[in-house]
Amino acid sequence: MPHLRQLARELGAHKVLLDLPDRVLYRYDAIAEGEVPLAVVLPESTEDVVRVVRWSREHGVPLVPRGAASGLSGGAVPVSQGVVVSFTRMRTLRIDPDRRIAEVEPGVVTFEISEAASPYGLYYPPDPASHKQSTIGGNLAENAGGPQCFKKGVTGDYVAELEWVDAEGMVHRSGREAYDVAGLLVGSEGTLAMITRAWLRLEPRPRHTRTLMAHFPEVGAAAEAVSRAIARGVVAAKLEFMDSACIRAVEDAFQLGLPTGAAALLLVDTDGDDLEVVEEELELVAEACREAGGAVHRAADAAEAERLWQARRAVSPALGRIHPHRMNEDIVVPRSRLPEVVRRIRELGEAYELPLAQFGHIGDGNLHPNILYDPRETPEEQVHELAHAIARVALEHDGVLSGEHGIGLTKRTFLGEALAPETLSALQAIKRSFDPENNFNPGKVLP
Repeated sequence: MPHLRQLARELGAHKVLLDLPDRVLYRYDAIAEGEVPLAVVLPESTEDVVRVVRWSREHGVPLVPRGAASGLSGGAVPVSQGVVVSFTRMRTLRIDPDRRIAEVEPGVVTFEISEAASPYGLYYPPDPASHKQSTIGGNLAENAGGPQCFKKGVTGDYVAELEWVDAEGMVHRSGREAYDVAGLLVGSEGTLAMITRAWLRLEPRPRHTRTLMAHFPEVGAAAEAVSRAIARGVVAAKLEFMDSACIRAVEDAFQLGLPTGAAALLLVDTDGDDLEVVEEELELVAEACREAGGAVHRAADAAEAERLWQARRAVSPALGRIHPHRMNEDIVVPRSRLPEVVRRIRELGEAYELPLAQFGHIGDGNLHPNILYDPRETPEEQVHELAHAIARVALEHDGVLSGEHGIGLTKRTFLGEALAPETLSALQAIKRSFDPENNFNPGKVLP
C-alpha cells in the first residue's frame, strides 16, 4: 500500500516490517490470536512514535502498542487491520540514586531496573512473575503487580512521571498533580495514549528477609490462614498461594521437593530493617497457618528461600508444559471472602469437568484460576463459559474482574455485568476525549 511505503520512507525501512512472515508473528500475545497487522513499526525514539501517530491520524489507520507480548488478556493483538507499534527497541535506562528514580523507556525489561539500581542499594519493587521477560511499557499498560504487591504496591504506585504522545502526535510530560493524568494512563492498556518514557520511584532494599512455606489438606484452609494472619496485623512482603494442581505440575517439571500430597500451599516472606519485627511477623503467620490446619516449614537460609520462590515463579511454565492451551483468569476479591471463593472455583472446575489450577497473590486477594484444556477435545465455548462463571464468582463476592492482567480483549464483554451503565458511559467519554478517532488499540477494554 502506498501509505505504508510512505511510513517506511519517513522512519527508515529498518524500522518498518512489511513482509508477511514478519507481520504474522505480531498477531499473537501469550494467549490470544488476532488479525495479521498491515505493518509492524519498531520505533527507536519518542520522535519516531510522534511520526507514527501523526501518520496514523492522517490515514485513519489504527495503532496497537505492544511490549514483550507476555500479556494474558489479548491486549496486544490487533482485532482489525492496523499497525502494531512494538516498543522493544526503546531501551534507555538511567538510574538517579540521589533522587531514587529510574528513567526508563518502555522496552526496558522489568527485571533490568532492579539490576541497574542494585549497586546503589536500591530496587524496583513491582515484580510480576514475568519480570525477566515483560517490559515496563506492558507493566504500565496493565498496572502489573506481582508477589510483593500486598506490602509494596503495584506499578502505578511507583510512577512519578510519564512522557506520552496523544492522538494528535503531541508530546506531554505529566506528574501526579492536578488531574493525575499519569495515574489515568497507567492501566489504560494503550487505549488512551502512547507512553514513551517513565520516571519510576526506587526503594532501598530491606536489610532482613525471612521465608516460610505452609501446606494444607484443604484448599480453603490456606485462604483461612491468610485471613487470620492479616487480621492480626501482618503485612507480609510476599504472600502467595498454589493449589494441588500447581504443586504437582511444578514438582513434576522441576523436582523442587514440594509436598505433592498437599491440597494447597502458601509461600510467605516478611521483611524489614528491624529483625525482631521481621521474625515476629513470620511467627504470627506460622501460628495462623497451624491454627488453620497447615504444616509449617521455615527456610533455613537464603538459598532455600530462593528455591521455594523458584517454585512459585515456575507455575506458569509448569502448567504450560502439561497443557499448552489454557485460559489464565485474573480476579480480585476481598480477603475475608477468599476461603469461600477458592472453594467455589474448585467446585466450578469439577462441575465443568475441566482441569483447573489456582494460584496467585492471595495476600492482596488476587487469584489466577487457570483453565487447562485441549482444543481438539473441548469446545472453546465451554472454556469461555467456565471463565465467565469464574468472573461472576468474583462479582458476587464484591470483587473485580482484573487485578493485573487487564481487561484487554478476553474480558471486555464482562464489563457490562461489572459496571453500571453510567460508569461505562463515563469511561467511554474519557476514551473519546483522549482518542476521538479511536485509533489507539481499538476493540479493547470497553464493550
